[in-house]
Amino acid sequence: MIVSPRRTTGKPSPLRCTRFGVILDLELARRLPWPERTLRMSSGKLDALEPLVAEYRRALERCQELYRSSAEEYVLQHPDAVRDCKADFVQRMIDLHRALVLKVFVETAQVQSSWGKGELRLADELIDHCWGRRLSQRQLREFLAQYMKQAPPSWDSLVGPFERLSSLRSRIGELQTVVLRMANLVAKVDGEVQPEEIRHLRWMQAELARALERVPVDQTNPPRAAGTVQQATQAVGEAAIAQTGANVRQEPAIEVEAKTSEELLKEALAEIDSLIGLTQLKEEIRELVNFLKVQEERIKLNLKTQKVSLHAIFAGNPGTGKTTVARILGRIYGAMGILKNGHLIETDRSGLVAEYAGQTAPKTNKIIDRALDGVLFIDEAYSLVAEKGDDPFGAEAVQTLLKRMEDDRDRLIVVLAGYPAPMQRLLETNPGLTSRFTRHFHFEDYTAAELGRIFELMCLQNQYELPALTRLKLLLGFQYLLENKDEHFGNGRLVRNTFERAIGRLANRIAGCAPLTREMLTRLEPADVAFKDVPPEVWGELTGELHRVRVGCPGCKQSLVLQARHLGRSFACPRCQRTFTADWGEAFVAPAASDEQN
Repeated sequence: MIVSPRRTTGKPSPLRCTRFGVILDLELARRLPWPERTLRMSSGKLDALEPLVAEYRRALERCQELYRSSAEEYVLQHPDAVRDCKADFVQRMIDLHRALVLKVFVETAQVQSSWGKGELRLADELIDHCWGRRLSQRQLREFLAQYMKQAPPSWDSLVGPFERLSSLRSRIGELQTVVLRMANLVAKVDGEVQPEEIRHLRWMQAELARALERVPVDQTNPPRAAGTVQQATQAVGEAAIAQTGANVRQEPAIEVEAKTSEELLKEALAEIDSLIGLTQLKEEIRELVNFLKVQEERIKLNLKTQKVSLHAIFAGNPGTGKTTVARILGRIYGAMGILKNGHLIETDRSGLVAEYAGQTAPKTNKIIDRALDGVLFIDEAYSLVAEKGDDPFGAEAVQTLLKRMEDDRDRLIVVLAGYPAPMQRLLETNPGLTSRFTRHFHFEDYTAAELGRIFELMCLQNQYELPALTRLKLLLGFQYLLENKDEHFGNGRLVRNTFERAIGRLANRIAGCAPLTREMLTRLEPADVAFKDVPPEVWGELTGELHRVRVGCPGCKQSLVLQARHLGRSFACPRCQRTFTADWGEAFVAPAASDEQN
């Protein structure tokens, strides 16, 4: 378990900051006159800001939790990548968070070229959140002036880990949400929104999207720009506070406590169970884990055991969870002692095959070395072997892989992934692969209701709400795309793209609104949902009166038909009386005369 930094108790000691040649006296603020120690708001207008200030504080805490939990997740999944500096990596990510929230605040607030009382009130919350210090208005102005003299860190350096580290990319939507929410709150704090502020919010949204746009380079090791992270936060944070004469909270080092193998296995299995859909796959993984447990117990009693290959084929369309399941399986194997680490290394043909003769084998061996004691995940594995014509480089990569699988059979598990039909052809034409990959997992496409649940999960993670008509629009859109899908249907990727597009459209919709309420910041309206390939006539007027949704009772499995405007509400099943939430189902237009339940 990674323990978060805590406020210190007792008398703090001075903190030396040699970069600026000053000593930050942590006792100095105790000698400040009491009225100068905290920022007080007494007017009715400023009292009315408190709901917005509370929302801003929640956004700050959400951003910190996002960076912290992402770091903890990365440490668990890639123990070798951070080696002996796990706590340092978590702390650097927290430092990144501090620099990010400071940049978002200052660049948004300074659009009006003045620091009003509303902006100073938010700045007070920001400083307390990052450094545990309440400043007076005079000190806040001095702090902000000191910050603006520094060269601000770039967006790329602050959000880069979420783009560069493959295991963190799934949280990009959360990051965009919290950044845009903070920026909107800062822009609306004075109750008015000027045209230049609207332009700035849209510019910030575009810059964030640019910095988070995936480039075709996969990175497993944590970013090495951590030094600039500390410079960014300490230079523009602690040093600026020091020059105001205020004190800075000193936090103890983060401690990393290793979890037991039982705890790790329990967590991994719980994560498998929490995945939406994939019912058959979950059962197969449970059976595999039970089999491996029995084998382990037989070994303890000196009984014969059956040799089993754990190399696997993952066949399914894009976005069906293949990489996620492979990562969790690696953790399961690590927790059971089958693999030393259980980390996941992702690659494809470009990571194994070189352009020139004699370079493919070294390139393939290099990435296999990184995967030792873990899982090597090869996406679109059939691209390694040409279906027509000669492909000596691809064949060399396959032969190198097969040799290493044999030489390092106790330290390496390989997963080949891709579309079902090409994967089948790959195995049929390569006996060497067929004999080694006997374990097959099939990943079905999600249903429209499952896609809706994935979208709702993203909303819950990012504090968004889905009214009934928004749910209906999503269902109709997903159903249309499923009915007209081809082999490139995106599944979970489609949902993520739709979600990220929706929060961007919401930000544009409320950019000119002030004052902002929590409902405005969190409620996704039907207009915020857009599908590129769905004609508008699919959902028509979208009033919820004509559409019905067929849902299933989780108790007796009876099918119920409800008006779409009731989506998201709780009902008691008329048959078994079990209460459940009718969140998603099969949407359709009701016939002219029907006996559906209203």
